Amino acid sequence: MADPPGGGPGAAVDRARMAAAVDAAERVRGRTSPNPAVGAVLVPADAAGPEDVLVGVTSPPGGPHAEAAVLAAAGPRAAGATLYVTLEPCAHHGRTPPCADAVVAAGVDRVVLGVLDPDPLVDGRGRNVLRAAGVAVEVGVAADLVAEQLAGYLAHRRTGRPWIVLKLASTLDGRIAAPDGTSRWITGPEARRDAHRLRAVSDAVVVGAGTVRADDPRLTVRLDRDDPHHRGPDAQPLRVVLGRAPAGAAVLPALELTGTPGEVVAELGRRGAVQVLVEGGARVAHDFHAAGLVDRYVVYLAPALFGGDDARPLFSGPGAATLAELWRGRACSVTSLGTDVRIELARDAPQE
Repeated sequence: MADPPGGGPGAAVDRARMAAAVDAAERVRGRTSPNPAVGAVLVPADAAGPEDVLVGVTSPPGGPHAEAAVLAAAGPRAAGATLYVTLEPCAHHGRTPPCADAVVAAGVDRVVLGVLDPDPLVDGRGRNVLRAAGVAVEVGVAADLVAEQLAGYLAHRRTGRPWIVLKLASTLDGRIAAPDGTSRWITGPEARRDAHRLRAVSDAVVVGAGTVRADDPRLTVRLDRDDPHHRGPDAQPLRVVLGRAPAGAAVLPALELTGTPGEVVAELGRRGAVQVLVEGGARVAHDFHAAGLVDRYVVYLAPALFGGDDARPLFSGPGAATLAELWRGRACSVTSLGTDVRIELARDAPQE
């Protein structure tokens, strides 16, 4: 449970600084798993302006957490400071020492947290360590922003399985390819660039062997270097093929898995993936949807129409038999991307 955030004129400042921590963490999403991508902002007591505010982010596994990074940068100026952290500091020895102890030792006066960490090794312990040492702690500031960014990590810690995002791209009449199989490109460059950002913040990208044979995708993140989500060759998501990829396929080397969608998801969870992007094709999309494993749907709609029933649909397989069985969710966001529209859908209630 989060503590109720305070009100008053300082609440807007707290939210703005937590939003800055969220922005910082966004740069490392998809690069820290199984650790969460956390951002930290430290405001020294003598800060005179924005130039005095320090920012830290979580490093890849084995490196310092966001709190340790920003405390190291601050040095003695951490004493009496206010620290904003998107996720509750850890209070146990893992690959690194406990961050809660480091915050206390640095003499930080106040800590503002986005959300508590549901990991059984933390789950309020970090907050309690801080308060027992006399540090003022507030929980729940900009919790909506933080929970959205850390949805994969929070789901993984609560359920043991990754957060599954299903990416779909179609014409306005729900078709993904022409009758002859051609599909490049239905959406425009802006939508395709956004899809690469989805890959960048995911730990694994899943595609069926049929799509590999038909389209020969690389499944890599290809963004300009000045894009915050740019990923070099050593920071790419794990590429996963359901079935066997043909020799010489562009996706190789890849993890090739067989089994039900549930078995695939469980295996990726065991491998430390906290967010998995499923890119299809239509059979794979249907199977993950039908199994109830999709946490978030991202649909790119092009203002185009095939105008018939012979083009290939978004899903391949049996659907709802009656209106009463229709899947219904809620639209989280609707965004224009060039001439296309991006719709993000969530389930009404997350599965635990």
